[in-house]
Amino acid sequence: MGEELFYIVRKYLSKIKDKVTYYDHLLELKYVFKDRAEGGNVLANLLIESRITETLDYILAIPRGGLPVAYNVAKKLNVKMDIVTVRKVLIPWNTEAGYGAVAPDGTVEINEVLREHLGFTGEEVKEHVQITLSEVLRREKLFRGSKGYDVFRNKNIIVVDDGIASGYTMLVAVKFLRNIGASKVYVGAPTASLSSIKLLYPYADHIYVPNIRSDFWGFAVAEAYIKWYDLTDEEVLTIINKAKSENLMD
Repeated sequence: MGEELFYIVRKYLSKIKDKVTYYDHLLELKYVFKDRAEGGNVLANLLIESRITETLDYILAIPRGGLPVAYNVAKKLNVKMDIVTVRKVLIPWNTEAGYGAVAPDGTVEINEVLREHLGFTGEEVKEHVQITLSEVLRREKLFRGSKGYDVFRNKNIIVVDDGIASGYTMLVAVKFLRNIGASKVYVGAPTASLSSIKLLYPYADHIYVPNIRSDFWGFAVAEAYIKWYDLTDEEVLTIINKAKSENLMD
């Protein structure tokens, strides 16, 4: 079954290779990165080999986990980094899982199939979205201050996270950046599920993921990393200050 699954995944990816770049030798593998920093370095290598760096203006990290990945990409590529503050809409009884995502301007993407399966009413969804938006705005103020996003208009951007599970958090980031007038919006992460690639394919200008894994029996971003833990606000601020001191972030 393993070989058959590998064949199915590879066959599907061959059909969308015009917009998806990955490492064939990392396909379907788990625990391939020591930590987020190494994941960022491997992603950076993939971007260098793809020659995207010649036209890339900004690397935007999704907090919190995307910060160490984006920092290492920015450092290796010598490209400015910043943050796009989007967040998944959490399932109340499982704070590790979400069924949608929210952007700073209130843009919302909901996984309707999962919402129906969970049985949430329209009012419950509104409540969950409002809670998420409040947290997005808190993080926006803490991590970005009052900078705004106008600087990214007409720029070529890659949005970076530590991994892409369902794809809805990345999708809302891509749509948000389209709304503010970004020229090109690329997607990058060390690891991603096959279903998230399918979701993002119509919306991203290109997707760069070294380690793609099928998710027929579930998917966890953490399973790409040997060392994995949730970052704190303080750790994010430390990375921001370090990036600023190295002139990688304004």
